[in-house]
Amino acid sequence: MFLGNSSGLYSKISNFVALILLLMPLADKKIVLIVSGGIAAYKINYLVRGLVKKGSEVRVVLTPSARNFVSELTLSTLSKNPVLSEFYDAQGVWNNHVEIALWADAIVVAPCTANTLSKMVHGGCDNLALAVYMSAKCQVFIAPAMDLDMYSHPSTAQNIEIAESYGHSIIPAQYGELASGLIGQGRLEEPEKIIEHLESFFLRPRLVMDLAGKKVLITAGPTYEAIDPVRFIGNHSSGKMGFALARQAASRGAQVVLISGPTVLELEHPHVKVISVSSAREMQSEVFKYYDSVQIAIASAAVADYAPKVVADEKIKKSEDTMLIELVKNPDILMEMGQKKKEQFLVGFALETQDEVKNAQSKLVRKNLDLIVLNSLRDQGAGFKEDTNKIRLLSGDKQIEFDLKSKDEVAKDIFDFILTRLPS
Repeated sequence: MFLGNSSGLYSKISNFVALILLLMPLADKKIVLIVSGGIAAYKINYLVRGLVKKGSEVRVVLTPSARNFVSELTLSTLSKNPVLSEFYDAQGVWNNHVEIALWADAIVVAPCTANTLSKMVHGGCDNLALAVYMSAKCQVFIAPAMDLDMYSHPSTAQNIEIAESYGHSIIPAQYGELASGLIGQGRLEEPEKIIEHLESFFLRPRLVMDLAGKKVLITAGPTYEAIDPVRFIGNHSSGKMGFALARQAASRGAQVVLISGPTVLELEHPHVKVISVSSAREMQSEVFKYYDSVQIAIASAAVADYAPKVVADEKIKKSEDTMLIELVKNPDILMEMGQKKKEQFLVGFALETQDEVKNAQSKLVRKNLDLIVLNSLRDQGAGFKEDTNKIRLLSGDKQIEFDLKSKDEVAKDIFDFILTRLPS
């Protein structure tokens, strides 16, 4: 059959295929779903069904305790694949954990209990599910679910931070009524939202690298102002928001300089240069080594306003009932960035507890910013140490308010807005 201008036809077919891929980012994706033993596992039937409807091929691996909470028959019927939970099947055939892990385009651990999370980040490998995880070469998504006291326990927070430092994507637990009857953060994210995380991940590489060629400077974390060799003045900033911004910018093609105060977070990316500092003056010095050469500067660090006037050479011994420390004002790095701004797009953050919008607008003007990101400690799930944030963007006379989201999603929203204001 004669097709006429075949190159034109092929071009139309290619465009059509590209459109389908954008509309169905999970089509033909291979997803390994690791289910650990928590009551939230009842939602996994809906997650498997949703992934299959999106065109994904799904293989389910259970931890031994997960078998108490889900039906293997139901999951195998929904996924159209056998459900695995042991290294050997009933006929003594080995379930090859390496093959399963390398088959996957993504691994999703949901629900991820405190026990499984701890084993994952500390190298525990006493079941098939963990062996699959440790053999993974693909992106790993972790959706924690546990009671609120377990979720807020320092060890859980630390384990989540370690998982993030491995490059895993955390799908934060949500606030609501828990199986214990308590109300708080710890609910497994809803299946449709987990699917949205996966769609966003698989869609992103197909999008234009819209920050390619841009240089971005980001400050993150707290500063520590020394009192003596042992003690310091600091704050509760974890650096999570700044690190999420750095990951987002780098994933969109930017060259990033990330200047971070003390934090347990790590970030390894060929497009990110991480510079570690401690004090406000150290941060100031590093910022202005790079500021003139960047197109976008984002000051998300929580810089201490004051520092001790005198730093003791030796540890101060406890003596009197009271102790006075004279403080002096630290340099206002963001104010200086605003004063020295040329063509940089300058973004600041405002964490407020009262008169939020009024105070943020004042800061926007006083410090010569192009955009300020406002969040409030009064919003549940926002602020220091959280995996989520709820922000409002203020720029000129424009305000945009967002729902509570993971900090990675918040970072995407911030850069999406910045790109609407940058010259083409």
